[in-house]
Amino acid sequence: MTTSPHILVVDDHREIRELLGQYLKKHNFRVSIADGGVAMKKVLREHAIDLVVLDIMMPGEDGISLCRGLRETTKLPVIMLTAMAEATDRVIGLEIGADDYVTKPFEPRELLARIKAVMRRTHSLPFQKEDLSANKFRFETWTLDVARRELSGADELAIPLSSGEFQLLCVFIKHPGIVLSRDQLLEFTRGKEAEVFDRSIDNQVSRLRKKIEEDPKKPTLIQTVWGGGYKFAAEVDTL
Repeated sequence: MTTSPHILVVDDHREIRELLGQYLKKHNFRVSIADGGVAMKKVLREHAIDLVVLDIMMPGEDGISLCRGLRETTKLPVIMLTAMAEATDRVIGLEIGADDYVTKPFEPRELLARIKAVMRRTHSLPFQKEDLSANKFRFETWTLDVARRELSGADELAIPLSSGEFQLLCVFIKHPGIVLSRDQLLEFTRGKEAEVFDRSIDNQVSRLRKKIEEDPKKPTLIQTVWGGGYKFAAEVDTL
């Protein structure tokens, strides 16, 4: 039996948290509510929460401080609720680890869409196969020196990689043989800065293919999985 995701709504305004709670329950989520940091921590001790919706402006410990504390101890996805005038707080929230934010006033269906998007990008990320603490990796005739951010072929000549290409190649090396969706690749390479509907990952893949594929038009290393995303088909060895 599949258990529906459990959302924790933290807001000091009773009407907001209760209305959100009722709305999310109608859309098949389990919901707990809290009026501040003390109640939030109590819920987290007693329940397995899948995502936290966290208001910034609250009396006592504010949402920024609570989000920072969550990031130090958990990997729980966090969506911040912010007032329209709090641009600085929104930036700080994302910098300390919030996965997204919604500005007040907002439509509940907007928050619902963002919850679903964040959960797709975080809860579906696959386990990592390779340990990038190693300095060098080999696949086919290529060697990647992670510490030096350098890719070289059989002739040992370095191939220049942009920052985006390097990050993308590291992701593929870390997950060989696993189909990665575009959203997952964006999450791994760009983290919280990634836009939900961003398709720039396709351009990055195309550029990387031109550098490592024998025939970029018929790729064998970075394979397209129709309807799924991309798969790194090479065997990866650590050196």
